[in-house]
Amino acid sequence: QVQLVESGGGLAQAGGSLRLSCAASGTMFVGTMGWYRRAPGKERELVALISGSGSTNYATPVKGRFTISRDSAKNLVYLQMNSLKPEDTAVYYCAVPFPPPGYWGQGTQVTVSS
Repeated sequence: QVQLVESGGGLAQAGGSLRLSCAASGTMFVGTMGWYRRAPGKERELVALISGSGSTNYATPVKGRFTISRDSAKNLVYLQMNSLKPEDTAVYYCAVPFPPPGYWGQGTQVTVSS
């Protein structure tokens, strides 16, 4: 059974940092993995993607502040979030988005206070 389990969420102050981790199990993921988020009252949106070769892609609001990385040997994906803003408050989801519908974790809450 394929599972994605996120950890590392919590409460941070504006300007602070958090590091999210995602542990995948059930199969080795060699393709694109990513992080998405859903803020209260908003649609789910892409945060960052990382390909099997390590190429990365970031949503404009997080460019220069967030860094996605992976340890393919261990089936782990990370999201380092720096210079956090209150607007980063959301539930963050780890995903293997392709091909759709993909695989999704249950999410981890990130709350940034001003």
